[in-house]
Amino acid sequence: MQMPDSLRPEPRASIVAALERHADNPSAFLALNRGNKYFSCDDLDGFVCYQVQGRRWIQLGGPFADPACREELESRFLAHAHEHGCKVIGAQLQRADAELLAALGLTVNQVGASYAVRLADFTLRGKRFVRLRNKISRAVRSGLEISEVDPDKCADEINSINERWLRDKGKHTKELSFLIGEMGGEWQALRKLYVGKIEGTAIAYVSYVPVYGSRPGWLHDLSRRLPDSPPGVMEAINARAIEDMRALEIPWLHFGFTPFTSLDSKYELPAASRTAARMVRFVADHGDRVYPAKSQLEYKSKWYPDAVLPEYFAFDGGMSFRSLWSVAKATNII
Repeated sequence: MQMPDSLRPEPRASIVAALERHADNPSAFLALNRGNKYFSCDDLDGFVCYQVQGRRWIQLGGPFADPACREELESRFLAHAHEHGCKVIGAQLQRADAELLAALGLTVNQVGASYAVRLADFTLRGKRFVRLRNKISRAVRSGLEISEVDPDKCADEINSINERWLRDKGKHTKELSFLIGEMGGEWQALRKLYVGKIEGTAIAYVSYVPVYGSRPGWLHDLSRRLPDSPPGVMEAINARAIEDMRALEIPWLHFGFTPFTSLDSKYELPAASRTAARMVRFVADHGDRVYPAKSQLEYKSKWYPDAVLPEYFAFDGGMSFRSLWSVAKATNII
């Protein structure tokens, strides 16, 4: 996915170029979020993305680097953190990343999965999509009009949706961060934004970001709707985006990471902590107040994903309450 030079402002142009060459994580584009830090070495092709939470450095994905130097780059990053008296926590690791960090001595556990739909043969026809088609039809009958838009031309409407969406979640709810995308900033031109309107008023939107690597395409990222929106609005917007992507022969649509879902012992590594696995399973069974994993999975399952990709977290020095607290702070869960 080539970009014009005008979209490559320094110093982060090299970060985008490295993602294009080496990223195989559906959420890799989140490395461009504001506030992230980058570790790189002049003699190695690639970088590590992370955020600082006290004495914990939260790493997004594995090293986005040439396969020949991934281990060396990660080893230097770990050493750099240790020199500063800090430990590393790896978040949203793909299987290859998890195996790498486990080999370097970190405790690695599956924490959830990401989901993807192959678009080449995708169709909403057939019995299994009857309920989804009905929801979409209901939204369309309500007068819903969907279009891909320039976010600069509807910023006020998007902000209004965000404010009402967050207010409806409760006064103690905060916007999640780090492990989800954002809007605006220098890389907005690389995203897609679809907005749904009724009688000229914007009621919902979905933002998509590029995905590189072995399953290239787009990631269904931020999505918001007004609390009183008719049922099926989000599904209708996504269905329209899929139509456009298929017309452009985009191979994959990704639905991103959902924690505490698709947990299976067959995905665990030998370096997994049994205690951590029990904790994750407990939250998956009882922690809907902590994170709405079930409702997220329900939405993603409607599209019958072709790929379920286990994702992992890694803990330098083992899992601890302090490390879990750092992850919660970095992602704004608390």
